[in-house]
Amino acid sequence: MGRRYGLAGPWVLRGVDLGLPAGALVRVEGANGTGKSTLLRLLAGIDAPSEGTITGSRPRTAYVPERFSAALPFTAAGYLVHLGRVHGLRRAEAADRASSWLTRFGAAAYAGTPLAELSKGTSQKVAVAQALLAEPELLVLDEAWTGLDTEARGELDRAVAERVAAGATVVFVDHDPRRQAGAVDAAYRVEGLGLVAVPLAAPGTGAGPRVRIDATCVPGTALPAALPGAPTCAVAPDGTARLTVAAAHSDALLGALLTARPPWHISHVATVSEAPAHRSSSRDEAP
Repeated sequence: MGRRYGLAGPWVLRGVDLGLPAGALVRVEGANGTGKSTLLRLLAGIDAPSEGTITGSRPRTAYVPERFSAALPFTAAGYLVHLGRVHGLRRAEAADRASSWLTRFGAAAYAGTPLAELSKGTSQKVAVAQALLAEPELLVLDEAWTGLDTEARGELDRAVAERVAAGATVVFVDHDPRRQAGAVDAAYRVEGLGLVAVPLAAPGTGAGPRVRIDATCVPGTALPAALPGAPTCAVAPDGTARLTVAAAHSDALLGALLTARPPWHISHVATVSEAPAHRSSSRDEAP
């Protein structure tokens, strides 16, 4: 999926030219009031540009707004099923996915609770779940981590890595500059009325934590294609494949190695330049 956006507006943004490749994680930065949310709403198709064009086929798109309105006549699960149906899912499939995402975000106990009675944090979990259940090709997140508890923020990090690994494009804004550090493929800053590219730090130069994974497989087996996080890879003299990836993608990468056919055995996982965080055990081996 490749799309190019030529956007213009008389007050907020003008002359923006932005291409979004498939399988990319894109960060948008900028001070409050500069137009970040406006840009994301344009990308998601919520708003239309007053001038300019959006080219390329419209991918299956999902959007998490900065503020989720809970004033809707649904329970949490009912809302997710409704959105799943809007995205073309059969009711049973939509219900299964709704249950799965509520469970992943620790909100399964609130499936039957009316949206208006949910706490702000649980409402945000529902907002994120509705964007993920349809497996979007373009996922747009406007401060989606805000209001989530620590476990749910980590789950959203993993979900973002999964979507990118599946070939989707994820565009996000977050107030924490460390969010997805080391995993971002491109970054832009809204400045003035336009958009400027932000240089990314090279791996190992403060771009964020990275994880080293040592893995072995049947001799002669090639690593799976399109591994999550686009890890760097080297082969040790003993035949062990050593992969280094941004920490945000490490869980997804481990999952891809363990579910490959034939599966890879994980012998060592450690944060780069730190002591090993994990050693091989029976839990690491695929069935």
